[in-house]
Amino acid sequence: MAPRAMAHRSNTATLLAVLSVAAIFLAGPVSAAGKTGQVSVFWGRNKAEGSLREACDAGTYTMVIISFLDVFGHGGYHLDISGHDVAAMNADIKYCQFKGVPVSLSLGGFGSSYSLPSSKAALDLFDYLWNSYFGGSKPGVYRPFGDAWLDGIDLFLEHGSPNDRYDVLALELAKHNIRGGPGKPLHLSATVRCGFPPASHIKRALDTGIFERVHVKIYENGQDDKKCNVYGAWQDAWDKWTAAYPATRFYIGLTAEDKSHQWVHPKNVFYGVTPVVQKKENYGGVMLWDRYFDKQSNYGTYIKSYA
Repeated sequence: MAPRAMAHRSNTATLLAVLSVAAIFLAGPVSAAGKTGQVSVFWGRNKAEGSLREACDAGTYTMVIISFLDVFGHGGYHLDISGHDVAAMNADIKYCQFKGVPVSLSLGGFGSSYSLPSSKAALDLFDYLWNSYFGGSKPGVYRPFGDAWLDGIDLFLEHGSPNDRYDVLALELAKHNIRGGPGKPLHLSATVRCGFPPASHIKRALDTGIFERVHVKIYENGQDDKKCNVYGAWQDAWDKWTAAYPATRFYIGLTAEDKSHQWVHPKNVFYGVTPVVQKKENYGGVMLWDRYFDKQSNYGTYIKSYA
């Protein structure tokens, strides 16, 4: 890992060098509008959803995102995957990767025990992630999933402050983007509320320009975003998101919970959602929340055919 002093250099040449590294390793946007067949799903929020291996065997998903690492930023770390057998994860992750389904880890979630209040906290988190879930091997650092290497990091930041330095974390991940050698990128994504512009802590990270994908949720965005959902001005927000970050792939975030008041019937996705989102050249696909609900409703099976 580069000396920490290097992470604090702010001159233009250093930033351009980092972005050049990111450009080499991070996949670019799709070249044209239209279907991609890409469906990402969150896994880890309910033990009844079945194993990670079962999710990858469903044939529906092109990426699975483990949720969540829900404590970080103050020297402590906690992984919450709802009672799933951690001992089985090593083999399951490798199995998914063998089948061509990358597996990412989502940071944050709905709790309040995470933040990155300084550059040092961000670099500490990077050091922990790199040695616990990726290519590092620092003595004494516990690897929950053994020698399995994950494929990416997702930022699911339901709260934060202007002082949070997720931009430092993102840039450090980009500088170490060597997951499996050349041609095997470390996928960097963010899952955001529909409303635009985003909160300052998220915007600071996205403004680095190195995020491969952003999942824009048009469901259950809280009181602050109550107008930006399936019944509100999500199309206007989608236009703004995709225009603001043209080098990033954008995924429309849908809930697979058919009892939710913001569930979109597959027919309405076909006629009212995908024709809109696929007009953008940087459309990436669909993100589903989550595997548990999708297992109940089989929603992803319908959605995949026109994602």
